[in-house]
Amino acid sequence: MLTLIKGGRVVDPGNLDGVMDLLVSDGKIIEIRKKGEKKGSSPADGDHAFLNGEKLPIDQVFDATGKIVMPGLMDMHVHLREPGYEYKETIETGCRAAAHGGFASICAMPDTNPVNDNRQVAEFILKKAAALDMVKVYPFAALSRGLNGDILNEYGELKQAGVIALTDNRPIRNSQFMRRALEYAKGFGLLVISHCEDPDLSAGGVMNEGAIATQLGLSGIPNAAECVGVMRDIALCELTDSRLHIAHVSTKESVRAIQAAKGRGVKITAATAPQYYTLSDNAVIGYNTHTKMNPPLRSRDDVQAIAQGLADGTIDVIASDHAPHSSIEKEVEFDLAADGIVGLETSVPLALRLVEQGTLSLAGLVAKMATNPARILGLESGIRIGAPADITVIDLEKKYTVNSNNFQSLGRNTPFENRQMQGRAVLTMVGGKVVYKHLN
Repeated sequence: MLTLIKGGRVVDPGNLDGVMDLLVSDGKIIEIRKKGEKKGSSPADGDHAFLNGEKLPIDQVFDATGKIVMPGLMDMHVHLREPGYEYKETIETGCRAAAHGGFASICAMPDTNPVNDNRQVAEFILKKAAALDMVKVYPFAALSRGLNGDILNEYGELKQAGVIALTDNRPIRNSQFMRRALEYAKGFGLLVISHCEDPDLSAGGVMNEGAIATQLGLSGIPNAAECVGVMRDIALCELTDSRLHIAHVSTKESVRAIQAAKGRGVKITAATAPQYYTLSDNAVIGYNTHTKMNPPLRSRDDVQAIAQGLADGTIDVIASDHAPHSSIEKEVEFDLAADGIVGLETSVPLALRLVEQGTLSLAGLVAKMATNPARILGLESGIRIGAPADITVIDLEKKYTVNSNNFQSLGRNTPFENRQMQGRAVLTMVGGKVVYKHLN
């Protein structure tokens, strides 16, 4: 099948930026033509293409005029919940939410039931995702047996099963265990992803420590709970000369620590999530449990520091930390509510706000949401001849109001309900197959 995406502004950081046509065949990009450029093998008139001297009909044409065409977005922090918590999300609904949000690839966290700490669970996730044939799913496995933080898993076997990174996605209290995990993972070339938190400092806390927590009568979590964890893991990264990725950075102190570590050549990368540069702890007023997450929403100074960290390159990645919950876990007292919000279907418009504000260029946004995650994980990404046709098309002018009832995810736990948004994915293509389309 021949597919033509024509007339869009193609943005691939450090590679392409201009109005172009893309021709796709057999799951790969086979031709890139700048507007007005003449090539002997180029699509002649939008109806046919000349390939190997043969004139062939183009099977489908997508007019991307006025829209942005970019490498397929990749979300490297997604909780798919299956196996074990299918009432919150299934692999199918999570993949559908990803496609609607513009993501061609997602990485699945290991906190399922049973935990993804063995070959059988990793292969189950990959098999179900392959059967869906929708977005690409890359499983992360647990660092420790059952997420208990005390027994190392069989990293070599997990890698053979298809796992591409390791994380417990919760605090690792034992520093010696973390050291051994970094050393063991290094031997297999696997990235370690850390949820940096000192559990003793955060114990009992349900929101950011500060004036608003005092006003609401809620227990607070200090910035130091995260930053102590960040600084410890940076030290262990230096000790072991291993690669480390720090997830969902939320504090100004963490940004400073990561920036300093990068400055002296430590092999770390970092991510944040849209909620940490969009909302402050002020959003918790009213006890909306959809503002409860871990790490918690921080102060306005922290919000500005996260945006600055994205702008200056300290933070490499924007990931959603998509964490669907059911109503029975959120429609309770704030103290008792589960941590986490859904994010796959709101990440793109919230990231585009950074472009609108001048914090990021459009190419910078593509780097944070597509090419940097791929580079960190050792995966392929980019608009190049011969590359897999993983492509996202964004309409910057599309306006809409968030209505969680329209989400493809089973989760409705969003703090952005009824928020006016501008910009969204209108086409998601994975390996040349259209998995979502909302083009006019």
